[in-house]
Amino acid sequence: MSKKKILVVDDEKLIVKGIRFSLEQDGMEVDCAYDGAEALEYAKNCEYDLVLLDVMLPKLDGFQVCQQIREFSDMPIVMLTAKSEDMDKILGLEYGADDYITKPFNILEVKARIKAIMRRTSKREEPAPKTLLVKGTMKIDCESRRVFIGEREINLTAKEFDVLELLAMNPNKVYSRENLLNLIWGADYPGDARTVDVHIRRLREKIEKNPSEPQYVHTKWGVGYYFQG
Repeated sequence: MSKKKILVVDDEKLIVKGIRFSLEQDGMEVDCAYDGAEALEYAKNCEYDLVLLDVMLPKLDGFQVCQQIREFSDMPIVMLTAKSEDMDKILGLEYGADDYITKPFNILEVKARIKAIMRRTSKREEPAPKTLLVKGTMKIDCESRRVFIGEREINLTAKEFDVLELLAMNPNKVYSRENLLNLIWGADYPGDARTVDVHIRRLREKIEKNPSEPQYVHTKWGVGYYFQG
């Protein structure tokens, strides 16, 4: 079994050193970067099992790095932020991050989050049956994880695709926010149901002509979300 490969990005070298030592003790292979431009180069040249990415970085900030990585890869990204405001955390998720951790953090919490995300992504990498879902002008290719409306490809993050795929494969079935959180992010995900709302809102902005009057992903008030079959 090959070693899990992690990229740790932070301009505080002592933090990087501590995280690297702890992850290597757990048998992981760790690369380190100290600014956004260096992090992006590493991510372009190597496929990581997870990127641990600080928000406040020289050259490019963590949000810019996350956004640019998402243009070529859906490798899991966990943002590290020293700010506790919810908007910063949600902004990180909207740029395509899978999770966030607020500084100061406990290294045991960091390792638990990393392992939880890698368990989920390894399940996602299991070969899936060839499936093409079609609804109106929308086509969802579950094998290549691509979505088209008409001839136009819609650029979704990994989590946005996961949510859409689950709902579309079970049309008219209503999923509560808690159900979606457990099924998509995993029962051990420490975030709350607002994460689901953010992803549904971003998904609608990308796939719906009028997000306030959705054609595909609907809300059953007080219950949850469903895909119109």
